Amino acid sequence: MKDDRLLALLAAPAQRPQLRALVRGIEKESLRVTPTGLLSRKPHPRALGSALTHPHITTDYSEALLEFITPTSTRVSDSLDFLDELHRYTYSAIDDELLWCASMPCVLADDANIPVAEYGNSHIGQLKHIYRLGLGHRYGRAMQTIAGIHYNFSLPDALWAVLQEEAGDRGTLQDFKTQRYFDLIRNFRRHFWLLLYLYGASPALCRSFLGQRAHDLEPFDDGSLYRPWATSLRMSDLGYQSAAQAGITVTYNDLDNYIEALARALRTPHPDYERIGVRVDGGYRQISTALLQIENEYYSPIRPKRVTRSAEMPLHALSERGVEYIEVRCLDLNPFLPLGIDAEQIRFLDLFLVGNAIWPSPPMDRDDCRAIHHNQAATAREGRKPGLELVRNGSTLELRQWGFELLDRLAPLAELFDAAHQGDAYHKALAGARARLEDPETTPAAQLLARMREAQVPFFSLAMALSEAHGRDMRARPLEPERQAFFAAAAEQSLEDQARLEANPDHASFEAFLQAYLSQPIRAQLR
Repeated sequence: MKDDRLLALLAAPAQRPQLRALVRGIEKESLRVTPTGLLSRKPHPRALGSALTHPHITTDYSEALLEFITPTSTRVSDSLDFLDELHRYTYSAIDDELLWCASMPCVLADDANIPVAEYGNSHIGQLKHIYRLGLGHRYGRAMQTIAGIHYNFSLPDALWAVLQEEAGDRGTLQDFKTQRYFDLIRNFRRHFWLLLYLYGASPALCRSFLGQRAHDLEPFDDGSLYRPWATSLRMSDLGYQSAAQAGITVTYNDLDNYIEALARALRTPHPDYERIGVRVDGGYRQISTALLQIENEYYSPIRPKRVTRSAEMPLHALSERGVEYIEVRCLDLNPFLPLGIDAEQIRFLDLFLVGNAIWPSPPMDRDDCRAIHHNQAATAREGRKPGLELVRNGSTLELRQWGFELLDRLAPLAELFDAAHQGDAYHKALAGARARLEDPETTPAAQLLARMREAQVPFFSLAMALSEAHGRDMRARPLEPERQAFFAAAAEQSLEDQARLEANPDHASFEAFLQAYLSQPIRAQLR
């Protein structure tokens, strides 16, 4: 098998330094809430700097939805330590507010009371704000308050070069990397249901999230709705899903396919969005009436990524310079963990991603895409149900059996990584995953429901109590003076950077800027 050949290659002593050189970064979202658990209506705190230009603290959809971004690092501890510092600094700047610990939001009022993120008066700042206004018009603002963790990951170039030589590829290293990242992505999409099962932590939600929307959830109590076997309602049709996007088929077979599919969606008007309009009564409601305003609107559990330049469309960056890393987007916040994620989960993600990178990855077609969607929906809504079956290669297979097969395939990788790091942390991460697969009651989703039952409290009350406990822990550990000063200086610098952007617009008008942005060429240039 190809697995064995590549495992033998990675097992060579010369490759051990490369196994210690995986590059990772974490983006973690958290809602700011009041001491009573309501969504904060306060603007983004000045002490946190500019949400537009700060490299580590920004906002996602709402002014109240903070996003923490760690620097890239090859050490798990560095990523988690920096994320911890971001939380502690933020708690020094938000008065008596709390960071909501769960993916599904706190008590919400109507859409009008969910403040859309503001990014100032620069053209790029206006673009970011209008895009979010469009998301609100298209999908409702409540859906945009869902939080998660994005895991950015790449293999070192030296390891890609070894894999390229083994494959006998004579093209450029960048083209080889781009294609192999798409191979990884296809395998990830085939298998990411396992991550929903292992780490999904949103089996219940507050009734206020759905408002008057139709649903098929069951009442847990007067304040909560749930599904008894759910793992991640965030990743179900109640969360980051869109009926309008169901017509977009992306097989991820290569960069050309990816760009062609999303470029078509960026050009194709959608009747519902045409009814919303773009500019109404002198104000913008959205960027365009196309199926996608920008490619980031396409909801996917994983994305190919390339660091963009100022005001550059992500698709343009990919078309010009290829894939640089991948972004995993299907991870719930674990409400029992102060940071929402821990080292054991990160190490399992490393194993999972490297495994998907080296395993054979045949091309996909529409039937494969339908099976992937089915498996996602089934696992998100009923993943802990005894005997649940998923679709694999046109037939059905029990989730647990498939899961154990995947863990068995990852075991040799765990040995290699432990040898490279001279420890047993990767073996323990794999053992932790195996324990959850053996006993669904040990998964975060099951533990959340069990705590709600034991304490006889609704989802909101449990999440509020956990948020308060995490907040007390963070406030009891103020940063050392030099680190506090570091983050304060970064915040001030970001405010100055935003002011510079606003004082020196790169186009005479926002309309000209928007036209130039939307007109960027997005064509593949693989050689």
